[in-house]
Amino acid sequence: MGFQTLDLWIEGCLAIITLNRPKALNAINGMMVEELERIVRQIQDDPSVRVVVITGAGDKAFAAGADITEFKAMSPTDAWMFVQRLQRLFLQIERLPKPVIAAVNGYALGGGCELMMACDIVYASDAAKIGQPEINLGIIPGGGGTQRLARLIGKQRAKELVLTGEMIGAQEAWGLGLLNKVIPADQLMVEVRKLADKLAIKAPLAVKAVKEAIEDGYDMALERALAYEGKLFALCFATEDKTEGVNAFLEKRPPNFKGK
Repeated sequence: MGFQTLDLWIEGCLAIITLNRPKALNAINGMMVEELERIVRQIQDDPSVRVVVITGAGDKAFAAGADITEFKAMSPTDAWMFVQRLQRLFLQIERLPKPVIAAVNGYALGGGCELMMACDIVYASDAAKIGQPEINLGIIPGGGGTQRLARLIGKQRAKELVLTGEMIGAQEAWGLGLLNKVIPADQLMVEVRKLADKLAIKAPLAVKAVKEAIEDGYDMALERALAYEGKLFALCFATEDKTEGVNAFLEKRPPNFKGK
């Protein structure tokens, strides 16, 4: 299956998706959205893939936003259809039953920042620049920028970033809680692979349950969220992986989880 705007590399349990439009700073266009949808479906249905990494080609950008050249002729109806598709895609990435790591190797602006925020864990180069600059085009973020950003860093700080449209560096973004770790550029993928290796040996069904508990429970009232967590906890006891994990612990050996 060939792609024009992406590269997909799968080795063992790891899938690496590379946004591959370096001359356009990996800007997200309609073709990239379509191809990402195809890849997400492929990975969703592939039980051999346990961890997903998303990064950008080259050393300048993760994704420098949506492709503004496509905005020039967009009608309001076109814009609505585009942003609905983008929001669905980012929700699909967020809801993948496997960990998704963003390896932010440069600019993550606009749609690139929104894609980054849809990932579970974000490792960034010390040269990364983060922002939602849509206000400078006379528009607002449409792929979740106002919503995920406010949930991650709070309303006031989100308003400041979105209203000014300014970029911030990796250390400031880490301080705000947008990034999990800031890493020297030449070590970014080394550290991302180390993290992916750690996650790949965890029990897949428990990983899925963790993501569901946190994502779904976050907006629930605490009492309801605790009950939801309890149900997922109990369901884990119906899995072969729970039996393997407990036996491995008692036998003082590494577990071999099968995702069953």
